[in-house]
Amino acid sequence: MKIKSILAKPYASIIHRKIRKGMLSADADQEQLLQQLIKIGAKTQFGSQHHFKDITDYHSFSQAVPIRDYEGYKGYIDDIKSGKDNVLWKGRPIYFAKTSGTTSGVKYIPITKDSIPNHINTARNALLCYMVESGNTKFADGRMIFLSGSPELERIGNIPTGRLSGIVNHFVPRYLRKNQLPSYETNCIEDWEQKLGRIVAETFGQDMSLISGIPPWVQMYFDWLMDKAEGKKIKDIFPNLQVIVHGGVNFEPYKTKLFDSVGRKIDTIETFPASEGFFAFQDTLTEEGLLLNTNSGIFFEFIPADEIFNEHPTRLRLTEVKTGVNYALIINSNAGLWGYNIGDTVRFVSTRPYRIVVTGRTKHFISAFGEHVIAEEVDDALLHAAHQQKVHITEYTVAPKINVTEGLPFHEWFIEFEKEPEDMAAFSKAVDNRLREKNIYYNDLITGNILQPLVIRRMRKNSFVEYMKSLGKLGGQNKLPRLSNDRKIAMAIEAFIEK
Repeated sequence: MKIKSILAKPYASIIHRKIRKGMLSADADQEQLLQQLIKIGAKTQFGSQHHFKDITDYHSFSQAVPIRDYEGYKGYIDDIKSGKDNVLWKGRPIYFAKTSGTTSGVKYIPITKDSIPNHINTARNALLCYMVESGNTKFADGRMIFLSGSPELERIGNIPTGRLSGIVNHFVPRYLRKNQLPSYETNCIEDWEQKLGRIVAETFGQDMSLISGIPPWVQMYFDWLMDKAEGKKIKDIFPNLQVIVHGGVNFEPYKTKLFDSVGRKIDTIETFPASEGFFAFQDTLTEEGLLLNTNSGIFFEFIPADEIFNEHPTRLRLTEVKTGVNYALIINSNAGLWGYNIGDTVRFVSTRPYRIVVTGRTKHFISAFGEHVIAEEVDDALLHAAHQQKVHITEYTVAPKINVTEGLPFHEWFIEFEKEPEDMAAFSKAVDNRLREKNIYYNDLITGNILQPLVIRRMRKNSFVEYMKSLGKLGGQNKLPRLSNDRKIAMAIEAFIEK
């Protein structure tokens, strides 16, 4: 055993005990955190406008601070860009995390001196908990690759600005720098395919022990490695590969193909990071769900997902949530985000401790006829049928087909298969039946002859990769929406295919 893995053991145990202790004090920590946020926020432009000095408890806070998404914050962000201090949080942000919005264009999310530890320490905690739970510290001695955005930063309003993954790259501890790949120069390449080629060249033949990234781009990296190795499995290229750290999208649709590429099952660590904060992480190998980050600068609120677009939705704090309910996640943080709707939905699988699963996006659903199908249901239906019929899925997206020339409307599933079903009609029926079991409203529309069963449209190999490339969104932290309530993405894919 080498020095890093030896030193990691006692440190991991200390942090793990601290996290376990925090599970017991989560409710109290959240209440105390809200008071701290309000106290500091009262001295800001936002706090003055929303009368923070008059807030005495959570009820008065929820009355004073409305729910907003990024559109509601653009004016404040513009004030920060213009050089104003104390706008959303004390002083000025130390970074802007630059991210793409579906309706807002480019978004600039503030990261403050107080909020940066949330991003850095949570990533660390996920690895340390894994060490304690699994007993595996050996990976700390191997090479680690992080498939991330460029660490090069521009200045917006004299504030360093870049992708969150690139910003976090600047905070990798010095003792891990020697283990980290790819090189800084390669990481700065913007073109994903050019960057991936360099990453493959730099990592091939190295003693890789950990890989971190969004699953579809990890798979693409594996595909390129196997091409270079003339078909060898990843276990033969990297015999000491032990851990895949993933987040950003549901891992289940990619798991079968990733493990098949590796050639054996290896450990995985799931995380729930975003530009707005690092919300949860997998703390155990035996329990379902991700541990909510209840004492890391973020006060959480939850809105029943079917109320998120109501003028006055029900707002709940942590002590009021129930298991099995789909909630929109709302945050208030020491980055200066107040009543901020991040656009993700979650479901609690445990409240002692608070563990969640990510179920989808508030704007990614299908309810063209009132069915309100969500990503969790779509994923479950497809994976259930795929497992039954030994089918392998590469990628997919779903949209309603409302205007049809004959027959009833339907949900159209664009699917790229790694291994196609022997009987497509039977597979389609299996997917549809499972979705009807999961969603009573969808079932009622089928039985009531409002909708016909779903229709699968087979996509040729690499269709989605080529489509994302055409948008300039290949690699990094970019994700293909799984569900759309309109035909915009479906029509764009159709036009791209025809072109």
